[in-house]
Amino acid sequence: MSEKISVLLSEEEVDQRIQKIGELISKDYEGKEIHLICVLKGGVFFMCELAKRITVPVSMDFMAISSYGSDTKSSGVIKIVKDLDDSITGKDVLVVEDIVDSGRTLSYLLEMLKDRKPNSLRLCTLLDKPDRRVVDVDVHYTGFKIPDEFVVGYGLDYAQKYRNLPYIGIVHLEENE
Repeated sequence: MSEKISVLLSEEEVDQRIQKIGELISKDYEGKEIHLICVLKGGVFFMCELAKRITVPVSMDFMAISSYGSDTKSSGVIKIVKDLDDSITGKDVLVVEDIVDSGRTLSYLLEMLKDRKPNSLRLCTLLDKPDRRVVDVDVHYTGFKIPDEFVVGYGLDYAQKYRNLPYIGIVHLEENE
């Protein structure tokens, strides 16, 4: 089986949208410091670009959560691979994710983080696949709503490949003859 990638969102489209999200976040958090929590590995490309465009003070931390393995569909089994380094108690927290798909992983994560008593807790995602939603998740900032396709690039991967693409592409699996 081989993969072919077609462009869904160009590098320019992604860059322009991240700029707009950064402006919105900066306005909403004016006069505050924002603590970004990146969901690894996919969210790191988006969070780094987003942080550069936020004008209020920013601190960062990272979590790794797994629910995919090397398949193209969520397994539904959520595992925390790396927890936060610092407490979020009393902080204005923005979770930064690459994609919201079924909502299972983020629903679990957000409930867990709420128990840690942040001042506020919001979610920002580069991509949203509302057609795949199984669990309702309140997304405060969304880059793009996309169709139910398996996408890669800008941090998103297929079996750990294609994260470094500067655009969002659709994976087409092809049978080798």
